[in-house]
Amino acid sequence: MHRNQWAALAAGLAAGLALAGCGMPGAPQPPSLNLPEPVADLAASRAGNQVALTWTMPKKNTDKLLLKGNITVSVCRKEGAGACETAGAELSLAPGAEGAFTDALPAQLAAGAPRPLSYFVELKNRNGRSAGLSNAAVVLAGVAPTPVTGLSAEVRKQGVALRWTSADESSPAAVRLHRKLLTPPAAKPHEGLLVPQPEPVEQNLLVDRCAPDGRKGGCRALDTNIRFGQSYEYRAQRVARVTLEGRALELASEFSAPVRVEALDIFPPETPTGLAAVATTGENGAAPAIDLSWQPVRDADLAGYAVYRREGEATWQRISPSDPLTPPAFHDTQVQPGHTYRYAVSAVDQGGHESARSAEAVENVPNP
Repeated sequence: MHRNQWAALAAGLAAGLALAGCGMPGAPQPPSLNLPEPVADLAASRAGNQVALTWTMPKKNTDKLLLKGNITVSVCRKEGAGACETAGAELSLAPGAEGAFTDALPAQLAAGAPRPLSYFVELKNRNGRSAGLSNAAVVLAGVAPTPVTGLSAEVRKQGVALRWTSADESSPAAVRLHRKLLTPPAAKPHEGLLVPQPEPVEQNLLVDRCAPDGRKGGCRALDTNIRFGQSYEYRAQRVARVTLEGRALELASEFSAPVRVEALDIFPPETPTGLAAVATTGENGAAPAIDLSWQPVRDADLAGYAVYRREGEATWQRISPSDPLTPPAFHDTQVQPGHTYRYAVSAVDQGGHESARSAEAVENVPNP
């Protein structure tokens, strides 16, 4: 047989063998059990006798395949080395959903000394099988601190002043003030280096010790981190800090009734200080004048200043322009030799609020 014929025959046999190999069945694969991946981000917090759990549902099973349909969720709690006891009815949640559950502690867990209490969630397939419990989320069982009472809020120039009734000596001194922004933030904040960033919707202020507010049994705090023009809601809870087995945990009371404030800027700037007046005699035919200067006011929304003058006990007259002066100085040329003038200055903010007038400065214009 010719060499070319042998080559063609060999190529045909190789192709036939390759086609035959493609048609052969592979090794059998085990069927998927469709077990949801265990939850890995379970978190728990206790307020009073309520424990709030949050977590994220997985999107895939243990075979890394996408889950379909709702998943059965069971919640259990365990004290010490005991069994994990069911904490309520089972839930049914979609893959990827945000899970939430609130457990009302039974009487035995809401009494006694602080001690660890672990929560778990377990995800089950349609056959009731699971890939195991979630991570443990630990809170403290035991008697919760007494709730905060008498919470009130008042807007001041420096911020929101908060007051509440102090606890007895057996209660922890720490109080957590929870603030919620009620004014919805802009859908898309403006960009730029000088544009203030939107403030967080929720923030906490921890007060370690009771600062007496002048009332019997009263405590106070000042929230200076506010923005005028916004509305806020405040709630408070007492917090006991406990270290068990090398772990720092909190035992918190239930939240107080909320109080709401609208932070309107109705407050004038600080009153200017350090006003000085110096007369300048006319030289080379120039008219006499009085130069005024004062210490600048440091208010963030300062627009400028207004200058007032009078002679003797006459009525004060504004002698500066209708628009506030920007620099802390003024040159008064409308004076007469031999006259004595009294001056005062006030500060004006962007909202048009004007401070009280400063202490007077008196100056005499000498005769030529």
